[in-house]
Amino acid sequence: MSLTDKIVSREQAAQLAAELRARGKRIVFTNGCFDVLHAGHALYLEQARALADCLIVGLNSDESVAAIKGPARPIVNQTERAQLLAALASVDLVIIFSESTSEALLDLLRPEVFVKGGDYTKATMNQEEKNFVESFGGEVVLIPALPESSTSRIVERILAAQGQ
Repeated sequence: MSLTDKIVSREQAAQLAAELRARGKRIVFTNGCFDVLHAGHALYLEQARALADCLIVGLNSDESVAAIKGPARPIVNQTERAQLLAALASVDLVIIFSESTSEALLDLLRPEVFVKGGDYTKATMNQEEKNFVESFGGEVVLIPALPESSTSRIVERILAAQGQ
């Protein structure tokens, strides 16, 4: 499977999810901005993939990253971020989405496992997403973040190195 084959539409992802489920396979889903991909992201995605047979990543679009992180972000555009994610062996599919939450993708895919990074707790994560996943029998798993590994910290270090 080539990089571009792993970047799919919602319809393609839903079809693959249905095919996998019919064969008794489990799906894990996660989502995020993944701006300036780093070792923490790679480790997180590897751990997420270990929880099921297929890892689908919902990638925030450029416009949704700007709404979440501010007008200076993303640093890397959505096409390049999707290609970088698709290049990882742990990632099976990437879907770019523009909504403020991943609830529509969760409804479409109905993953057995929904993973969020360790910067969240079950109390601080989006409760609608959490409750929705649990309503159809899915499991919510939090994976601890790699210390000092965040895009915001990387950006801060770059700016500091430039004297800004």
